[in-house]
Amino acid sequence: MVFQRRVFSFLAGKTALITGSTSGIGEGVARSLAAKGANIIFNGFGDEAEINKLVSSVQKEYKVDTTFIGGDLSKQEDVKALHQQAISKFPGGIDILVNNAGFQHVSPIESFPLDVYSKMIGVMLIAPFHLTQLCLGNMKQKGWGRIVNIASAHGHVASPNKTAYVSIKHGIIGLTKAVAIESAGSGVTCTAVCPGYVETPLFVKQAEAIAQKQGVSYEEGKKHILRVHPSGTAVQVDEISDCVAFLCSPAANQMTGTSLIVDGGWLAN
Repeated sequence: MVFQRRVFSFLAGKTALITGSTSGIGEGVARSLAAKGANIIFNGFGDEAEINKLVSSVQKEYKVDTTFIGGDLSKQEDVKALHQQAISKFPGGIDILVNNAGFQHVSPIESFPLDVYSKMIGVMLIAPFHLTQLCLGNMKQKGWGRIVNIASAHGHVASPNKTAYVSIKHGIIGLTKAVAIESAGSGVTCTAVCPGYVETPLFVKQAEAIAQKQGVSYEEGKKHILRVHPSGTAVQVDEISDCVAFLCSPAANQMTGTSLIVDGGWLAN
């Protein structure tokens, strides 16, 4: 049997849209896919100068085409405009859709603001549904596509005071399964990545807030958050981004409708 070496740039010529990619996990995913040759459509919020710097740096470092398209993903008209601008920039359409954008709000359900809950659903469940709806037909027509939903360990387990986040992440895993079945055999796969606590700038702020509130060190604040990880350590951004790249590789051609759990052993408890 003759084995052929996988080409490093296995995504050359492909175009990837990553929502919420101006920082954190999304930025990591953008860089990882660019390193494999994919053109990148950035999306998210942030300082305009910093976003321009990011888009330019990825283009220069990885020799791929990049662009930034903003918009409020809680608004359906902005989601549609995002897709339209993306295919205008890249007429071949979107080959890889990574639904990553999201935010957290912690509150007991009795006092959870309904408007915040509705916005979270809009950004984290309706927008992925809508973007999948807009992108899937073209992927099927070309006979290849990857839809990767950044879910969470909270898509499988619950924590108190996170009713919105938990219910939405359970929902995104359901969406992943349904889309996978509908697209099975077409060359398009739909998967979810379910991180535990990832050491992002948001994680750092949470650990600092806990440390200040409890009068302990930052490291103790981290330990408080990571008590659910048997590993005792946070997931790193590049560990998530490389998982996404793997799901876009030929090695994952038969992986669809499944969750890739990266949680330091949390769900094993």
